[in-house]
Amino acid sequence: MGAACLYSGGSVPSRPSDLSAFPSYRASHHVKSAATALLILAVCAVPALGQSPGAGDGVRIGVSFGGISTVALNVELYRDSNALDLALGTWSFRDLSVSAVAKHYFGASSARPVAGAGLWIVTSWAGDERPGFAVVLRAPVGLDWAVDGSRHSVGAFLNVNRGLWVRRSDPQDQLPMNQRLVPLPELYYRYRY
Repeated sequence: MGAACLYSGGSVPSRPSDLSAFPSYRASHHVKSAATALLILAVCAVPALGQSPGAGDGVRIGVSFGGISTVALNVELYRDSNALDLALGTWSFRDLSVSAVAKHYFGASSARPVAGAGLWIVTSWAGDERPGFAVVLRAPVGLDWAVDGSRHSVGAFLNVNRGLWVRRSDPQDQLPMNQRLVPLPELYYRYRY
């Protein structure tokens, strides 16, 4: 009886393969699939690839489109195959996004896979309401390409985000925070000094 009350499709599934008819099962299945894919990518890529230890250290600056904001300015501090990427951006000039991500580059070719993890903090203000504020866990996975071995790079990320904390601008709004994984694509350009 309890399962029939949860299911809105008319009949209760009789086989385990019919569990996808439950809305809550579908959502949790997608989250588990995404988490499993990220784990497999991280585990398989790390032992198989590794940038040469003589890559050195330096700074890359650039601009990104999408991801944590419509447009963002980036500063990336790197040492060999590891980097700290700092971003400052906005969606509509009434908000501010700040992000810090630790990243690891794999391989020694001009096109290198990259994965990372960090935090994204965003605040927004509109009119006379109090500012809204959110803290989000950010896990970008993508590809960085050094154009013809020059100082110029372009790349793309798929940022997988999950909200950690939110303070809404309306104090009366007590809706719980959405706990889903949210993918956001991002394109970028970087220049290495």
